[in-house]
Amino acid sequence: HGAKGLEFDNVFLPGWEEGLFPHQLALDESGAKGLEEERRLAYVGITRARKRAHILSAANRLVHNQWVSALPSRFLDELPAEHSEARNRDGFPVVQDMQSEAGGWQGRASGGRSGGASGGRSGGGGSGFAPRRARPRANAPGVDAATWNSEPEEGSFAVGTRIFHQKFGYGRIQAVEGSKLSIAFEKAGEKKVIDRFVEAV
Repeated sequence: HGAKGLEFDNVFLPGWEEGLFPHQLALDESGAKGLEEERRLAYVGITRARKRAHILSAANRLVHNQWVSALPSRFLDELPAEHSEARNRDGFPVVQDMQSEAGGWQGRASGGRSGGASGGRSGGGGSGFAPRRARPRANAPGVDAATWNSEPEEGSFAVGTRIFHQKFGYGRIQAVEGSKLSIAFEKAGEKKVIDRFVEAV
């Protein structure tokens, strides 16, 4: 919060990994409310960047003197694809699952990312994001070479299934493309989301 209200050409935001950001303690103690607060912090961080926000996540971390595999933060999948570019540790582009629409950040600029984070810059801002995800290395301690899968997996949802999304509410699946779902939400209209963010009802 010390930088809130300030703007910089480039902002670097490391540590975008599950359990770290969003922090597991926030999820355990406050549930959905804690997740929304973490999203709000993500939005604040990203919107400090006038030109580029460099978002980093590690494939593994040394925690209590042990290497632990790390999963990229769920917030990365909520960033708008049209304003994002993913790169591996060598600076090469990476294919990844990202929403093709500004699902989460949209409409968050005044309220206070994505679900909360993806919407911040996508809605009307012209600046782009440059999220960088560290790609797991086969020889890295505690990291399986198959951890990073750029190919969409076949989802378990079918067209016509009624679902619930934490941010957008109830809707019905219109199309399925691997893990990406096109959903007509009752109140939020049509959105594209990743299947792990919804549940069948």
